[in-house]
Amino acid sequence: MNVPRPLILFFAFCGGAALFGAPLVLAAVALNGGTPRVPDGVAATSPSAAASIAPVSDEVLGELTFTAFDLGFEPASVEVAQPGRYAVTFVNDGAIFHDLTFADGTMIDAEAGASATAEVVVPAEGLTFLCTVVGHADGGMTGSLTVAGGSAVSGPEGEPAAHGPIEPDPNAAEYELFDPVAPPRAEGGVQEIELVVTEREMTVAEGVTQTVWSFGDSVPAPVMRVTVGDTLRVKLVNPATNQLPHSIDFHASLVAWNDEMRSIEPGEELIYEFTAEYAGVYMFHCGTPPALHHIAAGMFGMIIVEPAGGLPPVENEYALIQSEWYAVEQGEVPSLAAASDAAPEPEFVVFNGVANQYADNPIEVPVGENVRVFVLNAGPSMDSSFHIVGTIFDSVIKEGVRLERGNEGNWGAQAVDLSPAQGAIVEFHFAEDGLYPIVTHAFNLVGRGALGLFQAGNGGPGAEADH
Repeated sequence: MNVPRPLILFFAFCGGAALFGAPLVLAAVALNGGTPRVPDGVAATSPSAAASIAPVSDEVLGELTFTAFDLGFEPASVEVAQPGRYAVTFVNDGAIFHDLTFADGTMIDAEAGASATAEVVVPAEGLTFLCTVVGHADGGMTGSLTVAGGSAVSGPEGEPAAHGPIEPDPNAAEYELFDPVAPPRAEGGVQEIELVVTEREMTVAEGVTQTVWSFGDSVPAPVMRVTVGDTLRVKLVNPATNQLPHSIDFHASLVAWNDEMRSIEPGEELIYEFTAEYAGVYMFHCGTPPALHHIAAGMFGMIIVEPAGGLPPVENEYALIQSEWYAVEQGEVPSLAAASDAAPEPEFVVFNGVANQYADNPIEVPVGENVRVFVLNAGPSMDSSFHIVGTIFDSVIKEGVRLERGNEGNWGAQAVDLSPAQGAIVEFHFAEDGLYPIVTHAFNLVGRGALGLFQAGNGGPGAEADH
């Protein structure tokens, strides 16, 4: 089987071995000259293990070679003939930095395309190993060394674990309200944009903080708005103070995945240049492996591309992005293990980064005026059924398909279904003073933070007391 190396990298880009299972195992076979990757916990003799000799405390008994790819090790399970000292060669065949860290603390690291050597002492009970880069173990970069005749070694950290609701911290900082007003359309034809990547702590719900990764120090990233025909020249900066490589992928662009979308290390920057050729509401996000983790940790945003000549003016415009937080521990990076579940259960599903922020701070609009909302489902995994209680969408553009106001028959829409990475533009008005909930009509998610309010006019009876 001959799997092109770019395809192997793409499997990793999406989430790693833990997500793709058999396809990624087959990819590892192709990458490593036909030597199959042995499943974790299954003893198998490594082809690189040398014949054993009589054990001597400081004598090297054999040589082991481990190759890292994005995201996994080949081989992932190795059996040696006897306990003792072994020389280890670590080859990083991935596109980003990796390390090989054994349970006894021995660490070997290498930049992409490089290799390094060290020695490790394998005890009779064996050793586990993993990559310590955040998220890589959860993505599949784990393995084990066992001794012939011994029992299988239990897996290292990185396995998904059950968890209960996160306990709010009364001392957590207050969340920062994300302005839902859509920005004006950029003028000038050529748009110069700088996005600086940040890795910092953020309050994502009342009493809950997470370490997030972001573009422009904001989750979601600042909304961009351009016109078909505009050229965007985006300077992506990954400061030297960051810990991880990052990248950016604009769904509104027509560029090669292995060019502008490449990962850059801390201290590096790149220029991502493209011409916006198609109108729509598009997602952009980090694509560094595992992309699932980088998106789940906050690295996403919306770019609005208006048709030539622009959209018709309306009185009120807003931008709302639905996303998920897989929060397991206070102050930690959202869990890749939780996000990787085939039936994911996010702790929070939110609009514009923070749970319930527009329920606490209703978006005020006048009665009777037209309202336009740009909507994006950034996922990374849950579908959205975007709905506003008490009104009807009289104009909808979803992924290029249009329902026009004043159509023959006067058809309307009650909800817009959006899979991850899909966007839409909805327009409507409120007929009377009152409060109008903003929800995903997947109601099991509303109680997890996917709730906001439009306040039309004075908010109607009891509005001030209720909110």
